[in-house]
Parts: sequence; structure tokens; C-alpha cells
Amino acid sequence: MISEKMAAAINDQIKAEFDSAYIYLGMAAYFQDCNLPGMAHWMEKQYHEELEHAERFIEHLYERGARVKIGEIAKPKESYDGPLSVFKESLRHERYVTERIDKLMDQAIEEKDHATSSMLKWFVDEQVEEEANVEAIVRKLEFVGDSHASIYLLDKELGGR
Repeated sequence: MISEKMAAAINDQIKAEFDSAYIYLGMAAYFQDCNLPGMAHWMEKQYHEELEHAERFIEHLYERGARVKIGEIAKPKESYDGPLSVFKESLRHERYVTERIDKLMDQAIEEKDHATSSMLKWFVDEQVEEEANVEAIVRKLEFVGDSHASIYLLDKELGGR
């Protein structure tokens, strides 16, 4: 049986995962408006991944006999100052999510909740990958600057995800 405190923390993380999905969907919409379909596609993939993350947490609570409580999500941002600002915001957001996952892991360890620790291990590893992927795109965008041709090529590359 999972503790009420851990179940509440995971329910809060479920809300955060849905918030993340909505943020990425908003970023995808922004890129569509900018005629950058590859970047929009990349963000749509992120959107779907965040939904899958929420589902993993939901399933964990079901398996542990806890009640799932779905929280309200906020409206995402609608405009940005170009692709670099979007990906920098994405990187900040991924770092925020990493902090949340780390706190959940700390709580699971403190409570000696081995099942939750085991489940969270996947998320710890996933966040390393998420941050690295976004940081690589930020670096590319910083390198190319305002070069429309380079942004066009990067858009094509990201569309292949």
C-alpha cells in the first residue's frame, strides 16, 4: 500500500505532466503559426510523451490501490520571441520537471517505498535524456543565430523525429 502523502505527491505530478503536455501543445501551435512544421512536429511528439508520463503515474497509483485525482491545468503561453526562446523555455521546463522527479524520488527513499522508487528510476533516466535533447537544440539555435536558411534546415531535421 502506498502512503497518502506519496499518493498526493504523485497526483500532483500527474497534474504537472498534463501541464507539460499542454505547454508543448501550445509550443507546437506557435511553431505551426510560424510555418515551422518540423519544430511543431517535434513539440507534438513531446506533447504525446508527457501524456504517456501522466498515464504511467496514473497506472502506478491504480496498481498501489490509491485514488487518482486529476487536477486542473493552466492555459499555455501563446507567443514567443522565435524558436530559440521556445526551446530555452522548454529546457527551463524540463529542468523544473527534473527537480520535481528528484523530490519524488527523495520522498520515496525517505518513506522506504521501494515500488515507487523503482517506478521513478525510469523517470530519473528519462529526464536526463529530455534535458540533453532540448539542450542540444538550444545550442544549435544559438549557433545558427537568425540565419533563416539554417533555421529552415534545423526545422527539417526536427521534423524527422
